[in-house]
Amino acid sequence: MQKHLWYDATQIYIGGVWKSPAGGQQLPLQNPSNGQEIGSIARGTAPDIDEAVTAAQTALDGEWGRMSALERGRILTRIGQLVGTRLDDLAMIEAMDVGKPLTQAKNDAIALARYMEFYGGAADKIMGETIPYLDGYTVYTLREPHGVTGHIVPWNYPMQIIGRSVGAALAMGNACVLKPAEEACLTALAFVALAEEAGLPPGALNVVPGSGEEAGAALTAHPGVNHISFTGSVGVGKLVQKAAAENVVPVTLELGGKSPQIVFDDADLDAALPFLVGACIQNAGQTCSASSRILIQRGVYDELVARMGVSFDGMISAPAQMDANLGPLISARQKEIVTGYTESGNDLRIAGQGRVHDDAPDDGHYVAATLFADVPPDHKLAQEEIFGPIQVAIPFDTEEEAIAIANGTDFGLVASIWTKDGARQMRLAKSIRTGQVFINNYGAGGGVELPFGGTGKSGHGREKGFEALYGFSTLKTVAANHG
Repeated sequence: MQKHLWYDATQIYIGGVWKSPAGGQQLPLQNPSNGQEIGSIARGTAPDIDEAVTAAQTALDGEWGRMSALERGRILTRIGQLVGTRLDDLAMIEAMDVGKPLTQAKNDAIALARYMEFYGGAADKIMGETIPYLDGYTVYTLREPHGVTGHIVPWNYPMQIIGRSVGAALAMGNACVLKPAEEACLTALAFVALAEEAGLPPGALNVVPGSGEEAGAALTAHPGVNHISFTGSVGVGKLVQKAAAENVVPVTLELGGKSPQIVFDDADLDAALPFLVGACIQNAGQTCSASSRILIQRGVYDELVARMGVSFDGMISAPAQMDANLGPLISARQKEIVTGYTESGNDLRIAGQGRVHDDAPDDGHYVAATLFADVPPDHKLAQEEIFGPIQVAIPFDTEEEAIAIANGTDFGLVASIWTKDGARQMRLAKSIRTGQVFINNYGAGGGVELPFGGTGKSGHGREKGFEALYGFSTLKTVAANHG
């Protein structure tokens, strides 16, 4: 593994220093494509988190805290430029670590560079306002950093989520402690190595790999952390929020979804088809905003399900380096979970199903992409987040029925509406309870600039765009009585 890296993946990074974890222990690292152990990462624990928080506070009290927004932005821009010079390297590392097909992994690296570029340019453009008030007063507001921010990043999109979370926090002048998922730490460590090369001051970004139960729990409960950003499961999100509540610390939670795409009879099916299928199978379905429910009006239901089935039949799951439609799932445990969901659909009609490549290693964590048709809206497959390449097709008759089905889960992250009727587009966009709504598209090409977050059990707070900068800041009001 080390031949692919320009840093020591067995270490942690605190206060600008690469070092061994306090406990001296390591966690095994596995390649999902073949199930083989490819090395190890540091097993950070509570003492490491405590040291990282102290280093972050020291940075705030020192060079990083005194730095102008303009210079912060320039450093982030340089980081983005350095990421841009290592796209192929980062893609290779991510493919090896996460099992993501190379093209998808490279797109994630490109997105990371874009986040740094965006937040580098935005750093000195967050402004307060003046407020008309009583005679003799001048009142204005300031946007200031929270201080030390904790970032718990999942294994499915490490680079993208580091970009939208850490990038925004640094742009606002916070100092960060990053705890990447133990299943996928390599690009997080690669990123901080590039940030160091770009001139990020010591302590502004600290990275402590480790388990959620040890390093993650220590970070969320630490009294020196002033804001927490978490992306992951609903269950762990609840634990994070409870821990933060003990210190009265704000939390941004992005927890998942059961995102619908709604296709009406008048939709352009040729335009819709790639989005309907692609938004489910990307990253083998291990995507919070995966479109796992397709709601189709009966007038085009049979035709569209048949066409989607053909697309699914052609889907191939293969090792990351083969750059097929799907890579493996992250772990044997995740494969077990997804396979269980597939088996729960034994009473349903399979309208299309891909295959695992003949040359895929037996110990890799592969599942075949599967489309289930005629699925009742209250079925387990239509209600629960699966985090695998399983999609359900649900028929509907009326606009009102479509809205009820779309809103009929505990989640509310993303939705899409396919119709040529402009009035209907507006009605549904307002009626669907979700954080993002796309009309005649899905995802808008990633949308670094577009605020992202959910309602219900999809979480709260917003990432991406300028909204993320506001979330990583606190508002101060200054009222001057000058007579």
